[in-house]
Amino acid sequence: MADTQTTMTGPVNLPLPLPPPDPVPGCDVCAALVRQRQAARQRGDLSAATDADVEIRSHPHRRPRHGRTHMPSHPKP
Repeated sequence: MADTQTTMTGPVNLPLPLPPPDPVPGCDVCAALVRQRQAARQRGDLSAATDADVEIRSHPHRRPRHGRTHMPSHPKP
């Protein structure tokens, strides 16, 4: 007969969720993602709202240079 564990293991400790990210001012992609996040929250779709947060955090931005703080929508050749 196989040994079967009949007791519970210790609790799982999870960190608190991250606060929603702030969009980069002047970034059209961030602005669109913020609108998507707001719409998702309004319809109660917290999964889609979290997806928008992840996209805002992970979408590339250039370091400030010549007054620009975001990646252009259409990079110039």
